[in-house]
Amino acid sequence: MRDRDRLPIWTVYDHPRDYPTHFVARKFLSLPKPEPTGEVIADTDLNRLRGVLTQWGLTCLQRMPGDDPVILETWL
Repeated sequence: MRDRDRLPIWTVYDHPRDYPTHFVARKFLSLPKPEPTGEVIADTDLNRLRGVLTQWGLTCLQRMPGDDPVILETWL
């Protein structure tokens, strides 16, 4: 399956260990299972980070109860 045929998924984290002073969005590609891409957006301001994802036309999905506590939301 080619990358362009896979759905990009951005997961937003609240100050993860590798970016303890930032909110971070990490890009994953779906199917057959989500895989990290290495693409990261980091910002000290959560609303600015959300603004970038919104400008790209993405939609926010709230976190699931079983998600790691550091995960805030997912954008598709």
